Amino acid sequence: MSKKLPTPATDQALSFEQATIELQQLVAQMEAGDLPLETSIAAYKRGSELVKYCAAQLDKVEHQIKILEGDMLKPFSAHSEESEE
Repeated sequence: MSKKLPTPATDQALSFEQATIELQQLVAQMEAGDLPLETSIAAYKRGSELVKYCAAQLDKVEHQIKILEGDMLKPFSAHSEESEE
């Protein structure tokens, strides 16, 4: 029994959350090993596109945060949090 892949949405209309959900579904289907070869290749290609899209979205958000924080971001560590208290 072949499983259908999620219908690819255009990346402009896709939110980060929707992209990660679609990616998780693709991974689960591929890991199950029930997809025919052609469908697996299409799933892999779509997954690659989703990974690139999500990475670009994360880069945008990181850039926005740096602007908002004035490039004063500091690495988070439990030690620095304890010393502030």
